Amino acid sequence: MNNTARVLLAASVALALAACSKQVKEEPQPEPPAPVETAPVSDGRYTPADLDTDSCLRQRTVYFDFDQDVVRPEFQAIMACHAKYLGDRPGARVTLEGNADERGTREYNLGLGERRGNAVSGALQGAGGSAGQITVVSYGEERPVCTESNESCWQRNRRVEIVYTVR
Repeated sequence: MNNTARVLLAASVALALAACSKQVKEEPQPEPPAPVETAPVSDGRYTPADLDTDSCLRQRTVYFDFDQDVVRPEFQAIMACHAKYLGDRPGARVTLEGNADERGTREYNLGLGERRGNAVSGALQGAGGSAGQITVVSYGEERPVCTESNESCWQRNRRVEIVYTVR
């Protein structure tokens, strides 16, 4: 074989190899995904936002029977929720506003409102709340939510309202 034939043979082989070989295209690399921001894992503690969203914490009125200053059993779960909130939030402060219906003297109703506030305070402390976070004030009959003179209205006025002064 002469040199020309060898060159042609080498060129043919090179072309055949080039035609048979896979050409690997370099694909563009996908961009890495953006970091996903996750919410912090809840540790079970109440936050100030829970005062407006948690169904138990939104219940902030404790009702009383006529001439009574004992927290009724149906309000114990509410006491536990608010006591837990106070325990979870040591900087939180609450005022317990005691109220009475219009029957009785002004002085008697002020005393009854205070006793009711103290009963709620005791229930909160018994469920784990701190006395240093709680203030009791009595309005007696001075702040009625209903002004009619009937049992339905009086029931609504015999209450303690739980008011957060610092969340």
